[in-house]
Amino acid sequence: MHADAEHATHPEDLSRLIVERLNAGDVDGLTALYEPHGVLALPDGEIATGSDEIRRAYQRMVADRPQFEPGIQQPTLLSGGLALTSSRLANGVVTVEVARRQADGTWLWVIDQPNVIS
Repeated sequence: MHADAEHATHPEDLSRLIVERLNAGDVDGLTALYEPHGVLALPDGEIATGSDEIRRAYQRMVADRPQFEPGIQQPTLLSGGLALTSSRLANGVVTVEVARRQADGTWLWVIDQPNVIS
Protein backbone atom coordinates (compact mmCIF):
# COMPACT_ATOMS: atom_id res chain seq x y z
CA MET A 1 0.00 0.00 0.00
CA HIS A 2 1.24 3.46 -0.82
CA ALA A 3 1.93 5.87 2.02
CA ASP A 4 -0.67 8.24 0.58
CA ALA A 5 -3.40 5.56 0.42
CA GLU A 6 -6.71 6.53 1.91
CA HIS A 7 -7.26 5.68 5.56
CA ALA A 8 -10.63 5.06 7.21
CA THR A 9 -11.56 8.23 9.07
CA HIS A 10 -14.94 6.67 10.00
CA PRO A 11 -15.62 2.98 10.67
CA GLU A 12 -18.03 2.91 7.71
CA ASP A 13 -15.13 3.77 5.37
CA LEU A 14 -13.65 0.30 5.89
CA SER A 15 -16.45 -1.43 3.93
CA ARG A 16 -15.96 0.84 0.93
CA LEU A 17 -12.19 0.58 1.07
CA ILE A 18 -12.23 -3.21 1.22
CA VAL A 19 -14.36 -3.48 -1.93
CA GLU A 20 -12.13 -0.98 -3.77
CA ARG A 21 -8.96 -2.84 -2.75
CA LEU A 22 -10.43 -6.29 -3.47
CA ASN A 23 -11.35 -5.17 -6.99
CA ALA A 24 -7.87 -3.65 -7.46
CA GLY A 25 -6.16 -6.81 -6.20
CA ASP A 26 -4.34 -4.64 -3.62
CA VAL A 27 -3.30 -7.27 -1.07
CA ASP A 28 -1.12 -4.88 0.94
CA GLY A 29 -3.93 -2.34 1.01
CA LEU A 30 -6.38 -5.01 2.18
CA THR A 31 -4.04 -6.15 4.94
CA ALA A 32 -3.60 -2.54 6.05
CA LEU A 33 -7.32 -2.34 6.92
CA TYR A 34 -6.70 -4.63 9.92
CA GLU A 35 -4.87 -4.19 13.19
CA PRO A 36 -1.61 -6.21 13.24
CA HIS A 37 -3.24 -8.92 15.39
CA GLY A 38 -6.67 -8.74 13.78
CA VAL A 39 -8.68 -11.83 12.85
CA LEU A 40 -10.48 -12.68 9.62
CA ALA A 41 -12.92 -15.58 9.30
CA LEU A 42 -12.29 -17.53 6.09
CA PRO A 43 -14.86 -19.30 3.90
CA ASP A 44 -13.50 -22.75 4.86
CA GLY A 45 -14.21 -22.11 8.55
CA GLU A 46 -10.58 -21.36 9.38
CA ILE A 47 -9.44 -18.10 10.98
CA ALA A 48 -6.59 -15.92 9.66
CA THR A 49 -4.89 -14.28 12.65
CA GLY A 50 -2.42 -11.45 12.26
CA SER A 51 -1.13 -9.54 9.27
CA ASP A 52 0.82 -12.41 7.67
CA GLU A 53 -2.10 -14.85 7.68
CA ILE A 54 -4.56 -12.15 6.56
CA ARG A 55 -2.20 -11.19 3.70
CA ARG A 56 -1.95 -14.84 2.57
CA ALA A 57 -5.76 -15.20 2.70
CA TYR A 58 -6.24 -12.14 0.50
CA GLN A 59 -3.52 -13.30 -1.91
CA ARG A 60 -5.56 -16.45 -2.50
CA MET A 61 -8.85 -14.53 -2.65
CA VAL A 62 -7.79 -12.05 -5.34
CA ALA A 63 -5.64 -14.44 -7.39
CA ASP A 64 -8.38 -14.96 -10.00
CA ARG A 65 -9.33 -11.25 -9.89
CA PRO A 66 -13.02 -11.67 -8.98
CA GLN A 67 -15.10 -8.50 -8.90
CA PHE A 68 -16.91 -7.50 -5.73
CA GLU A 69 -19.96 -5.28 -5.37
CA PRO A 70 -20.49 -3.00 -2.38
CA GLY A 71 -23.20 -4.04 0.04
CA ILE A 72 -25.84 -2.04 1.83
CA GLN A 73 -24.17 -0.62 4.91
CA GLN A 74 -26.17 -1.10 8.10
CA PRO A 75 -26.09 1.57 10.84
CA THR A 76 -22.83 1.48 12.79
CA LEU A 77 -22.98 0.89 16.54
CA LEU A 78 -20.36 2.90 18.44
CA SER A 79 -19.12 2.45 21.97
CA GLY A 80 -16.15 4.66 22.76
CA GLY A 81 -13.31 3.56 20.52
CA LEU A 82 -15.09 0.43 19.24
CA ALA A 83 -17.50 0.14 16.34
CA LEU A 84 -19.67 -2.71 15.10
CA THR A 85 -20.19 -2.51 11.35
CA SER A 86 -22.29 -4.70 9.08
CA SER A 87 -23.29 -4.91 5.43
CA ARG A 88 -25.83 -6.95 3.48
CA LEU A 89 -24.30 -7.96 0.17
CA ALA A 90 -26.26 -8.27 -3.09
CA ASN A 91 -26.17 -12.09 -2.79
CA GLY A 92 -27.84 -11.93 0.65
CA VAL A 93 -24.67 -12.53 2.66
CA VAL A 94 -24.40 -10.46 5.84
CA THR A 95 -21.00 -9.31 7.09
CA VAL A 96 -20.14 -8.23 10.63
CA GLU A 97 -16.96 -6.48 11.73
CA VAL A 98 -15.51 -4.87 14.84
CA ALA A 99 -13.32 -1.83 14.26
CA ARG A 100 -11.19 0.09 16.74
CA ARG A 101 -10.24 3.77 16.66
CA GLN A 102 -6.47 4.10 16.39
CA ALA A 103 -4.31 6.68 18.20
CA ASP A 104 -4.26 8.83 15.04
CA GLY A 105 -8.08 8.88 14.82
CA THR A 106 -8.34 6.41 11.94
CA TRP A 107 -10.18 3.07 12.17
CA LEU A 108 -8.98 -0.49 11.59
CA TRP A 109 -10.77 -3.80 11.80
CA VAL A 110 -9.97 -6.05 14.75
CA ILE A 111 -12.47 -8.81 13.87
CA ASP A 112 -13.96 -9.52 10.44
CA GLN A 113 -16.68 -12.12 9.92
CA PRO A 114 -17.52 -11.69 6.22
CA ASN A 115 -20.26 -14.35 6.07
CA VAL A 116 -22.64 -14.45 9.01
CA ILE A 117 -25.83 -15.31 7.13
CA SER A 118 -26.07 -16.54 3.56
